[in-house]
Amino acid sequence: MKKLLFISSIALLAISCNNNDTKDAKTGDTTKMADTKMADAKIPEMPFPLSHPYANWQTGDPQHAVTVMKGLKAFETGDINACMEAFGDSVRIGFDYYQAKLSKDSLKATLKMQRAMYGSIKVKMDDWESVISADKKIEWVTLWYKEYNTDKKGNVDSLDVIDDAKIKNGKIVVLDEKIQHLGPAKKM
Repeated sequence: MKKLLFISSIALLAISCNNNDTKDAKTGDTTKMADTKMADAKIPEMPFPLSHPYANWQTGDPQHAVTVMKGLKAFETGDINACMEAFGDSVRIGFDYYQAKLSKDSLKATLKMQRAMYGSIKVKMDDWESVISADKKIEWVTLWYKEYNTDKKGNVDSLDVIDDAKIKNGKIVVLDEKIQHLGPAKKM
């Protein structure tokens, strides 16, 4: 009886594990079916219309994520010259309560002034994504991370940060940062 129960369990497990994913025999790619379905799917009417057509985003060049992260790492360590290597000649930036379109020299002065406010900054990367529009004209990198900083007076702060960086010719031309200050959890 135990043997029959064991064999039945194994058979049931094998059947339940067969989830009907198509697997490309040559590459072992199990995402092919899902990609095809999404690419062929008709986009429904959205409650908020876009001022331009949907870009149908696809996976972008991971090297662009490396470029953005190297710029962030250099800012973290206080090496503003190395940080500037990630940026184009003209950059539109958007930070909390600050937005501007700056030349590379002006951006360098702004970042140098901003970094000078901190004694230390530590970044813990949570995730990243590099995307490109279907027509290959627009590329973005998004970083999700936590930032722990200590100002010159010794005050410690921690932030959840999302950076969206538009890439053109391998350089950041737009940097849009969203932050949420982390604090003690509040009871709901």
